[in-house]
Amino acid sequence: MWCFFFFALIFLSACSTTHEQAAEDPRPAPPAASAPAPPAPPDDRKVLAVFGDSISAGFGLAPGQSFPDDLQKKIDAEHKPWRVVNLGISGDTTEGGVSRIDSAISLHPSIVLLELGGNDGLRGMPLEATKANLEKMIVAFQQAGAKVVLAGMTLPPNYGRDYIRGFEQIYKDLAAKYKVKLIPFLMADIVTRDLRYIQADGIHPTAQGAEIIAGTVLRSVQPML
Repeated sequence: MWCFFFFALIFLSACSTTHEQAAEDPRPAPPAASAPAPPAPPDDRKVLAVFGDSISAGFGLAPGQSFPDDLQKKIDAEHKPWRVVNLGISGDTTEGGVSRIDSAISLHPSIVLLELGGNDGLRGMPLEATKANLEKMIVAFQQAGAKVVLAGMTLPPNYGRDYIRGFEQIYKDLAAKYKVKLIPFLMADIVTRDLRYIQADGIHPTAQGAEIIAGTVLRSVQPML
């Protein structure tokens, strides 16, 4: 019998020690789960998509210095409910643009600034192919309900007078055929000024040049906003 009481005493002593250790446990309690963050409010602003190449993408510039970024700032300053979406991809051609039309249309843009073709010209691609690709994009965006602004380009003199003239004519012909707003040469306002508006490569705008281009674009789209 005394054995029973002996083991019972040991058991009770162990339980008492365990409870004391639990009461004195210095470890902090795990943090309570935080409430989930409320969902971001939907952005119901109309979309102005800039569908272009490295000029739009801001090649050689710091983040936030591309002309679409500057365009957004200018529109915001006028308190107009528009969201500028930069769909510029450095090195893109009109063929590449055709391949990604659907992704741009999925944004339901109300206005599209179509800024492609420069890389076609610099690569000496057939003018007929460039024109056909630009035409496909214009038609697709218009059928989706977007107003198109066509940003024209030109080429360096070493490409030859005939090729350059034919290249520039593509934009004029398509603008007339589809009744779209044409910016004859997107960079006209910076190539006629001093060299601080063009990067050392002689092609891409500097941050100051990008801001000027944004002003050029804003004047063209202003009646549509």
